[in-house]
Amino acid sequence: MKHNNRYIYPTTKRELIDGQRHYDINNGKWKLPSVTTILKATEPREKQDSLAAWRARVGEDTAAKITAESANRGTAMHKILEKYILKEGYLDLTNVGKQAHNMAIRVIEQGLCNLTEYYGTECTLYYPGLYAGATDLVAVHKGQDAICDFKQTNKPKREEWIGDYKLQLAAYAMAHDYMHKTEITKGVIMMCSKDNYYQEFIVEGEELKKYKHKWLGKISQYYQQKEKKYEGRKDEPTNT
Repeated sequence: MKHNNRYIYPTTKRELIDGQRHYDINNGKWKLPSVTTILKATEPREKQDSLAAWRARVGEDTAAKITAESANRGTAMHKILEKYILKEGYLDLTNVGKQAHNMAIRVIEQGLCNLTEYYGTECTLYYPGLYAGATDLVAVHKGQDAICDFKQTNKPKREEWIGDYKLQLAAYAMAHDYMHKTEITKGVIMMCSKDNYYQEFIVEGEELKKYKHKWLGKISQYYQQKEKKYEGRKDEPTNT
């Protein structure tokens, strides 16, 4: 897969503001919430309740261990894939690294094989004044420019479970279109389970448009919640 440097992606800093990830854009001109920050802040109550019920069922210690292992495995898999795309040597001989390597091989053999060229990896994208994020890969997938994201999972997922992943793709596509005057019409989720089961989900056409509209609703909800929180702080009595 060859590199096409048509688009220049900015280098940005990430920081926590009130415990939420933000991106510092243009040396402080904007400090924008990440896509995942917005998704987390606007989670439906039923999703929050479901996660709380799972943590209660397995126990907090076990839940924390599973969450940490998943995060470490995902980070390792992402790094292996990025180094592969950039043609840079990389070796991780830890147990997590070995497992992530096997998962990455599945993504390479069944997912990256459909890409002919790429524009960038870990691409920072932002929509001025609203949000920012980093997509794993912007590339040409079966002849079409696409936003590509790599995902690890503990077990295979049904498509109805990955709405947030589709919202991420929509958010990145919108930001890319704004920044680079493109018309991205495809998003690709390349997912592998810890047992090396590969899944691929493609979001395009009318479905991608639908998720763009949903994402706009999430942005509106996030900033409305933020405004209410700010107003609440202003109303708090001060000690003199």
